[in-house]
Amino acid sequence: MNATRTAREPAYAPTRTDRLLAAVGGLVAAYVSLAVADLVASRVRPEAAPVPAVGGAVVDRTPAGLKEWAIRAFGESDKAVLQLGILLLLGLPAAGIGLLALRHRAAGSAAVGAFGLLGALAAVTRPDSDSALDAVPSLVGAAVGAALLYVLIGRLLAPRPGAAQADRRGFLIVAASAGLAATGAAALGRAVGSPVEENATASRAALRLPRPASPAPPVPAGAQLRVPGISPFLTPNRDFYRVDTALVVPKVDAGRWRLRLHGSGVREERTFTLPELTARRIVERDITLACVSNEVGGPYVGNARWLGVHLADLLREAGVRPPSEGGPADQLVARSVDGMTIGTPVEEVMDGRDALLAFGMNGEPLPFTHGFPVRMIVPGLYGYVSACKWIASIELTTFDAYDAYWVPRGWAAEAPVKTQSRIDTPRPLARPAAGTVMIAGVAWAQHRGITRVEVRIDDGTWRDARLAAEDSRDTWRQWTYPWEATPGRHTLTVRATDGTGATQPERRTGTMPDGAQGWHSVVVTVA
Repeated sequence: MNATRTAREPAYAPTRTDRLLAAVGGLVAAYVSLAVADLVASRVRPEAAPVPAVGGAVVDRTPAGLKEWAIRAFGESDKAVLQLGILLLLGLPAAGIGLLALRHRAAGSAAVGAFGLLGALAAVTRPDSDSALDAVPSLVGAAVGAALLYVLIGRLLAPRPGAAQADRRGFLIVAASAGLAATGAAALGRAVGSPVEENATASRAALRLPRPASPAPPVPAGAQLRVPGISPFLTPNRDFYRVDTALVVPKVDAGRWRLRLHGSGVREERTFTLPELTARRIVERDITLACVSNEVGGPYVGNARWLGVHLADLLREAGVRPPSEGGPADQLVARSVDGMTIGTPVEEVMDGRDALLAFGMNGEPLPFTHGFPVRMIVPGLYGYVSACKWIASIELTTFDAYDAYWVPRGWAAEAPVKTQSRIDTPRPLARPAAGTVMIAGVAWAQHRGITRVEVRIDDGTWRDARLAAEDSRDTWRQWTYPWEATPGRHTLTVRATDGTGATQPERRTGTMPDGAQGWHSVVVTVA
């Protein structure tokens, strides 16, 4: 019989240690594969890396209820948690592939290649992919990982001359060297950066915001109350909430950015550049945004000063008429560079409110996380039906003809912001001292305004809070109530009344399908 050893017939019986090392080899191969893919993606397109590509596909297929749970549980860290979860889930099959390779060396390497094909397929089928080059990072990473696993397992299958056991020392040297090299390459890739991202960053740094022809009115002196713990009237950019599905924040070169306007009722398709937008009549407005995922008392709401152009002006110039004037389109579908679609009622965009294509936020170009170079802002509507970030096109259509991204996932097609109020201070479970305690917070009902806020202590009588000065009906409003606190455990509750005379309902509802409602309460213990 031929004594030559084959990949299927090792010349020795693998020990438990060998099997453990084979599993480690699978993990090392997977790590190196991902590191190499990320390095290649930095030169191609960061979004084409396998983890963001596969993660994006997972997000798109995740049930809406699970997404809501992730937002509640992890807040704005939900994307990092998802990517970490993907990496952890990859660990089990990676270890299994290593064990497979110990018995079938070529099959193990082929399995690594199969994962690479999966990542490549995910990358090229993402809505934001426009080139077959997006497959390259996963394919190159898989090729390197497959070759490394083949070499590593070869060390376990090839005893040293004169020895009857695997070359474990050689295995460890190769594994450690490959891991260190991959780590260094990944660090180098992050240090050097992506040409795409570098160009985008340079274009943002070079953008000089134009002076508004219609500046925002000065914030009334009494709009910002001097109460420790209350949300500032204008939310700093660094603190403004972020809720979206982008695992990698799109970084768009403003010089290459284009906005396409087309669809039903558009007289002639048009394309706009950023210089063309900034050369138009510029308006500046304070507008509060709220996310539909914001639970009662939640943090996903903020107020900022936006700079841009009226979207209705562009639409009318293109011949668009709202349904009330006989226009054929009742839905405006905004598409982001990452493929997200946001459906907005045409009537609301064109009814005279300050619906904007914004490129400035609180006196600076939009941050990348908030949509640079251009995003939509429509007062009075939740963000998922109005606030498209990284906008690339606007199509006029109908609600019957097209469901935007969130609608098939259980959310309402139309979603005006509901009247809400929140206690900012004292915080839940706080232990204030007896005496005068200032209860304070914010209330909002964009495009309707807030006319009254009331506070109740335990099950007592509702008392009027003091309202801060109103900036506009499109911004939130601060409020305060001085409470003579007595020792013991107390429940503080708030409710607001909007400009139509409607008061928040008591019954709490969840965020789906069109936003949460109900009274916000906090429990404190007075010492």
